[in-house]
Amino acid sequence: MPTLDAAIARVREALGAEPAGEDPKRPDPRHLVVTVPLERWLVAARAARDDLGCRYFCHLTAVDWKTEGFDVVCRLESLQTGLGLTLMTRIPREPAHCPSLAPLFKGALWMERECYDLFGIRFEGHPDLRRLLLPDDWEGFPLRKDYAVDTSHAPYR
Repeated sequence: MPTLDAAIARVREALGAEPAGEDPKRPDPRHLVVTVPLERWLVAARAARDDLGCRYFCHLTAVDWKTEGFDVVCRLESLQTGLGLTLMTRIPREPAHCPSLAPLFKGALWMERECYDLFGIRFEGHPDLRRLLLPDDWEGFPLRKDYAVDTSHAPYR
């Protein structure tokens, strides 16, 4: 298993990015968080898979920062070396577009659909981007911070 310093050096070399350091919520120091520019999103994901051995696609989600846009967050791991990698990129609120990771990781298919359904982020290159959890005629994206919630019919207030 690589040391943290070796993992950081590999991430710098493969992704051309500086890791933010270890994930403070995870006791394993081999988990790194890396923010990449949107134009390097696919390059970084491919390098993580091919050069760092992070072939296990754990999760993909988004964070709505309201006026600053969205962070798209992808968690990858190498089952061989134990290296964990969180890739993040910032996208504008409008248009909320991000290249799809589905051509690189089959696990991204459903998670990108979920992100589209709940945040309204369009993943360009996704082969079947449509609602996953909500009905097709649903208006809006419920996990956006500007989504209007009607609580007038709620049983409690």
